[in-house]
Amino acid sequence: MRPPRVRHMTKEEGRKAGLSNFPNFGPNGSVTGMRARYYGPDALLVRCGAYVYNVTGRPDIYGAAK
Repeated sequence: MRPPRVRHMTKEEGRKAGLSNFPNFGPNGSVTGMRARYYGPDALLVRCGAYVYNVTGRPDIYGAAK
């Protein structure tokens, strides 16, 4: 089964959701590689600006992302 896609949020939405409290990686990291090495294939990832955040612990944030 294919892992879920990365959802997108604006910086303003990310601030409201408190994304800075979650593990993240910058533009030099690969979504595929981070899933494979660290987060697992079922990780819920949200891209906000240049960073990608792992919000698996709060699936409500992933659902709220566009």
